[in-house]
Amino acid sequence: MTILHALLLGILEGITEFLPISSTGHLIIASHLLNIPETATLKSFQIAVQLGAIMAVFVTFYKKFFHIHNLLKLFVAFLPTGIIGFALYSLIKTYLLGNWIIVCAALFAGGVIMLLAEHWYTEKHESGPVELRLEDISYKQALLLGLFQSIAMIPGVSRSGATIIGGLYMGISRPLLAEFTFLLAVPTMTVATAYDILKNYKSFSIVDTGNILIGFSTAFVTALLVVRFLLAYIKRHDFKVFAYYRMILAIVVAAVFLL
Repeated sequence: MTILHALLLGILEGITEFLPISSTGHLIIASHLLNIPETATLKSFQIAVQLGAIMAVFVTFYKKFFHIHNLLKLFVAFLPTGIIGFALYSLIKTYLLGNWIIVCAALFAGGVIMLLAEHWYTEKHESGPVELRLEDISYKQALLLGLFQSIAMIPGVSRSGATIIGGLYMGISRPLLAEFTFLLAVPTMTVATAYDILKNYKSFSIVDTGNILIGFSTAFVTALLVVRFLLAYIKRHDFKVFAYYRMILAIVVAAVFLL
């Protein structure tokens, strides 16, 4: 991986992290298209660079984290991903991360499920869902949203996409889902990145460490510039356009790689 690769992947992460289209899937696809060798270090980069984008959420909405009830609910929602991720870490990093076939399948399937969720949500809430505040999400709802997030350990699913789909089926409003989803990403990606680096830092060369820091920083700056705009867009619109995008991208990428 070169410095240019790290910069490009960081920018890509900073833009895609806040959309339900799988930033990890995009990083894997872009890495293949850029002919970056698939190594354990690249997989660590693909994990760590996401934290850079997520830190932009913390910096932008840090006041939300000073409410004890919000923190407790985020902790409850984090538990499923934390437990499952810890148990399946080796399987995920060895066999799932970097696999473009899994990414394409997850992108397409996620697009179909997202369309179905939108259809169900619209029919059930023609007059509009009950608007709630972040504080009104119950601990049971937080746990269920966390279970949906854990599905996103499959690259291509999308952490925000899985959580949003689960929330739509639960009847939670889109604006509240968008807010909770990205706040939940802060503890999730902080722990995931810290754990991966602790497991692998001894194998990083100076160049590897530099590239990870460049990707992290680029993702943070990019995300800081676009986070409010993209979150506002998600809160005001449905997710059908992202569902169609996922399906089209999966078909195009599969065709390119197969040919």
